[in-house]
Amino acid sequence: MPYALAMNWVHWVTRIHRGVYRSTGGRVGARINGLEMVLLTTMGRKSGQPRTLPLACFRDGEDWIVVASNDGQDFHPAWWLNLQANPRAEAQLGRETRSIVAHEATDDDRARLWPWLKQQNSVYTKYEKKTDRRIPVVVLRKA
Repeated sequence: MPYALAMNWVHWVTRIHRGVYRSTGGRVGARINGLEMVLLTTMGRKSGQPRTLPLACFRDGEDWIVVASNDGQDFHPAWWLNLQANPRAEAQLGRETRSIVAHEATDDDRARLWPWLKQQNSVYTKYEKKTDRRIPVVVLRKA
């Protein structure tokens, strides 16, 4: 499937997922293929408009962890660029919504988290091999 067609399909699936997740208050769509999903709402760094998308999410104590893998592409996903410009955002995990402040995991935290994340979601190993960039591990901390 050509990349542009695949991205169009992903766009529509993401849109449907986000709508179902929101309309059910997180009762449907909060878990897919055994992974918890967070709805992350960032502020567009160019548009200034809110941007919401579902991402696989992992709990680390009180923090929620997401991975800026961008399917192993050689560039960062827009949501991570948005968080770098403005780390304050909103996240919904299941029925819980919280204001968060995002930051990239420290080297020590990444050394601890990255092997564990790859065990939790094996596609991260595939993405890591596909790109030369260091895939950011992003900590969503309650504001």
